[in-house]
Amino acid sequence: MKKIYSKVEEDVLLLVINKKEDITKERTDLSPESQFLQCSTKVIKKGVRFRSHKHKKLERKTDRTQEAWLVLNGKIRCLFYDLDDSLILDTNLTSGDCAICFRAGHGFEVLEDDTSLYEFKTGPYFGSEMDKTFIHYDPEFGLT
Repeated sequence: MKKIYSKVEEDVLLLVINKKEDITKERTDLSPESQFLQCSTKVIKKGVRFRSHKHKKLERKTDRTQEAWLVLNGKIRCLFYDLDDSLILDTNLTSGDCAICFRAGHGFEVLEDDTSLYEFKTGPYFGSEMDKTFIHYDPEFGLT
């Protein structure tokens, strides 16, 4: 697991990258308890059971969308940005890899045909216009 912290505000966790090969038999929490988007990993043997349950109603409030991608197959190039919109990480994710964005700006480029992934985000989601601020200049993609 790789934790990326802001260079602008050093105590702010921007994102976590977890590679498929990092998953072990021990439960690993990828998200700190304080974050709204929670994720953990564990290799589980056949026959293990989890007691049936449901979750209690709790008041939870967040002021921003957090999201994660789990790559099922293929390859994507991910660009991650610090709080001041400066590029902080350029990395590739492949099958089984996961990225969890708590505060990082982000963009990605699909590098292989038929790449598939799951995207998770905190909700409710009211669409791009309400939720997103685009990074003004993205030299990698030539966007302004």
